Amino acid sequence: MNLDLFNESLSQQAPLPGSTVYQQALWYAAKNNWDEAHTLVQDLDDANAAWIHGYLHWQEGDISNADYWYRRASRKRPSHSLQEELNVMVSSIT
Repeated sequence: MNLDLFNESLSQQAPLPGSTVYQQALWYAAKNNWDEAHTLVQDLDDANAAWIHGYLHWQEGDISNADYWYRRASRKRPSHSLQEELNVMVSSIT
């Protein structure tokens, strides 16, 4: 999904039809619905889910837990902003 389409979809009441579980989790994160986003990825065991999981814990301010999940995704928590990270994720994860 491209970033413009994702951002436009944030005015809707639900993620776009056909969105992947990862895109749905990012959509809920962008809408400040942490619980729904977390529920979608917490039981998935892959790098994209771990990346999103790390982002969510960073978003909530639990840095040590965020860093753990970023490591599970073979990534390092970035120095840019949460919004920039969300943009990178939306553009990268399908």
